[in-house]
Amino acid sequence: MDNQTTEQPAQSDQQNVVSEPTTLAQPTTEQVATQEKPTVDFQSLIPDNFKDDKSLSNFNNMEDLLKSYKHAQSLVGADKIAIPNKHATDEDWNEVYKKLGTPATPDDYKYSFKDDAVDANSLKSFNQAAHKLGLLPKQAEGIINYYNEINNTQSIDQENNAAEISKNTEAELKKEFGSNYGKRLDQAKRLATSTLGEEFLNNTLLKDGSRLGDNLDIVKAFSSLADKLSEDEIIKGDADYQTVKDIESEIKTLTQEGSPYWEKGHPNHNKNVDEVFKLRQLLTDGK
Repeated sequence: MDNQTTEQPAQSDQQNVVSEPTTLAQPTTEQVATQEKPTVDFQSLIPDNFKDDKSLSNFNNMEDLLKSYKHAQSLVGADKIAIPNKHATDEDWNEVYKKLGTPATPDDYKYSFKDDAVDANSLKSFNQAAHKLGLLPKQAEGIINYYNEINNTQSIDQENNAAEISKNTEAELKKEFGSNYGKRLDQAKRLATSTLGEEFLNNTLLKDGSRLGDNLDIVKAFSSLADKLSEDEIIKGDADYQTVKDIESEIKTLTQEGSPYWEKGHPNHNKNVDEVFKLRQLLTDGK
């Protein structure tokens, strides 16, 4: 019994192996986070013989470079026009205009409107300016049509305004001249036409929009002058008009002493009285 001893069981090698960490274990999350991805300077990958090319200086990755290359390839074979920079000369821009379709000379501009739609001299001057600016024929015609529309609108407005003023002038003169309106207007017109010319009277516009020949003050001025020159053949014309002197002379004759005008029993008494009344009415209306 004394020789019996109790031996402690030895730990197995297998247990020792299990307790040792294995080199095949996966890295923990903390280990992955601490690892930094390597950074690459894309410009350093460009071969030395291309590094001075400014067109490559803006690329920082391969994706952008490939996109640019693909876009450039899509333009191969297409008509391209280089846009001049701020240092470009007039000759540089003229080359661009030619490629876009500007005529070779100002005389080569062709339009769809009729030749008489625009004054020939004005059109020639416009073509020279359009060619200098490099305008395309379509652009040039568009500008011409635009200003034609403005001018037409203004002409219509002027005509309407002049017609309204002429109407008002006529009403005022009829009110002032009375039964002598036709006579005095005709005399004034004859004098004004012989003095200034019909074209000048009809085509000269005053500030108020009236034609010179329709202006109330002008007509009254020439009518007044025509009265003073009533014996002039230019004023009398072919019309059978009586002047103020003619009327006064006829009244004097009809009312002279011993005439039927003063004798109620005379067969021509009423006739003479009526005639004198009409003559005096003409004088009153004409003043």
